[in-house]
Amino acid sequence: MIRYDKYKDSGVDWLGSVPEHWSINRNKNVFREISKLSKNGDETLLTVSHITGVTPRSEKNVNMFFAETMEGYKICQEGDLVINTMWAWMGALGTSRYHGICSPAYNVYRNINGVDYSHQYFDYLFRTPNFVVEMTRLSKGIVESRLRLYPKDFFRIQTALPSLHEQTAIATYLDSKISTIDRKVSLLEQKTTHYQQLRKRLINETVCRGLNKNVKLKDSEIEWIGEIPEHWGVKRFKSFAQTIKGKNLEFFDEPFENSLPNLSLEFLRNDEVVFPTYCYSPSKSILVNEEDYIIVWDGAGVGEILNGKKGYLSSTIAKIVVNPKLVYPKYLFHLRDNIEYTLKQIPAGMGIPHLNPFVLNNFPCPSPPMDEQVAIANYLDEKTQKIDSIVSNIKTQIGTLKELRKTLINDVVTGKIKVSS
Repeated sequence: MIRYDKYKDSGVDWLGSVPEHWSINRNKNVFREISKLSKNGDETLLTVSHITGVTPRSEKNVNMFFAETMEGYKICQEGDLVINTMWAWMGALGTSRYHGICSPAYNVYRNINGVDYSHQYFDYLFRTPNFVVEMTRLSKGIVESRLRLYPKDFFRIQTALPSLHEQTAIATYLDSKISTIDRKVSLLEQKTTHYQQLRKRLINETVCRGLNKNVKLKDSEIEWIGEIPEHWGVKRFKSFAQTIKGKNLEFFDEPFENSLPNLSLEFLRNDEVVFPTYCYSPSKSILVNEEDYIIVWDGAGVGEILNGKKGYLSSTIAKIVVNPKLVYPKYLFHLRDNIEYTLKQIPAGMGIPHLNPFVLNNFPCPSPPMDEQVAIANYLDEKTQKIDSIVSNIKTQIGTLKELRKTLINDVVTGKIKVSS
């Protein structure tokens, strides 16, 4: 990577050192606010996302309602900077490649005549994490989710201003490099999807058909199960397992005698999470260990089945207790995708989603002899661990590429790397 010959301290924390010949300007010397409104609302409706920047609403898969009329929406021209005032702290901004209209709640800024300005350059610059942090710092509000970036505060931010020739060269270079990185990420994500689908098919076929490919089959009369070996049966969940729901517990920030972590979903899902609250219950029935399985009873993720960790059940989750004489726990765990899928099809109604115990208790499960359950579980453990390892490796590659993408954009738009024109 080539660097510029000389650098200077920009005096701006989010920019750091910049090429010596670049100027540093407040946004008020680069942009002016535009508040021109649409007379009839017939123009293309634009929306702003922290992921895709400014895009036509028609290209987005959103469920939010449309207003009865878009008369009075703000006019936006190609090259204008559009910021979602309420979501600036998340990076919901970008420069527009379209002529259209946007929500009156957005702020629209246009470059001042005579100032060197490539809107593609500023799209890259202003969507860097460092700039987003600077916007957040200057936003007003009590809590993060309610922060607002008002024009007077946006105008206070200092920004780098290379020559128009350099801005154009930087944007062109990044368009090419980022496109290459994004293609690689897309291909790796497709591979991830392929292996995840392969994993799901492998589990579904094995738990329903067993390991003997030549066994005689019969119709299970259950749609999701299909045909099963002739000597197998079908049993309802409640015939071999029950659930023990957690209780309302008091949480503390520090551990104390006999205390254990509060089993939050984040803690259960991610081994790297160190949960900061602790609790205790004299009830042994809601004590959970690593060999237990958990099902989410209330809230987001309802019906999800997870490996347990040592701790106490809160009221939003339940422990699955199986009869080991009737079902091998690891075999049941491999059925979880089908159980979860069925539970998630039940309408949640208004308010917080709750698990429907009737549906869970009556969920039909293929029931092989115990020795086959053990063999199937061991086989799937081995096969899925290999697939999981491949997927983990691919996700690491994706993470590395995304970090490279972020670093490359930041270093090029702030002059840490020189682009040859």
